[in-house]
Amino acid sequence: MLKETITKVTHWSDRTFSFRTTRSDSFRFNSGEFAMIGLKSVKYGKNVIRAYSIVSPPWADYLEFLSIKNVGPLTNELANVKEGDDLLLLPKCTGTLRNDFLTDGGKRLVLLATGTGLAPFMSTIKDLDIIERFDHIHLVHSVRDSKDLAYYDELKNAFADTEPDIHEILKDKLEYTALVTGEGDERINFRFLKEDDRVMACGNLQFNYDVVDWCKEMGMTEGSNREQGQYVIEKAFVDFNTF
Repeated sequence: MLKETITKVTHWSDRTFSFRTTRSDSFRFNSGEFAMIGLKSVKYGKNVIRAYSIVSPPWADYLEFLSIKNVGPLTNELANVKEGDDLLLLPKCTGTLRNDFLTDGGKRLVLLATGTGLAPFMSTIKDLDIIERFDHIHLVHSVRDSKDLAYYDELKNAFADTEPDIHEILKDKLEYTALVTGEGDERINFRFLKEDDRVMACGNLQFNYDVVDWCKEMGMTEGSNREQGQYVIEKAFVDFNTF
């Protein structure tokens, strides 16, 4: 088990926050994957480990994670971390939101997220291989409250202020759509999807089912580590730490 140091904490709202840590040289991952992270719990007297998608891109020298607050043993304590605190990290990552799980031929990559399901796609859209592979990347993020639109300013200007090099290669490819259902916006609908799109989705369980149903109706196949497809979803950890 690795031990990293928390270097930055951002509280987006009373529901969501993100935190950045150091990154050990030995830690490797692909964009879209999740890591097993945790803390030595004061309340339970043992390590509490959960799956969290990685926000930072594979080329970054730090790790970043996005979380909701106070929904379980880990988030109850994780929401109170501060700079200098330790974070536990298992060295192996996994997940299905992988670029290489999608078939060739699609010119547009559509990323569909609800809540903190945005996390893996923050890594995806900064992945240089993915930027080069697709002509257009459309990220749709749906939340109940506008305060939960984490990274909104960065996404709106394609990282012009925070990642100028990424901005230059992404500015003409990235389309970002923010939906706030609590302010009257419709939930994500799938009518804009095209048969030749490649789709990644990360949301609550019902949302994932809806994505699968729609993609299947369009004749799309689901990708995995066994066989490539036209869409992939991540549902490994939605029940306890993502939404």
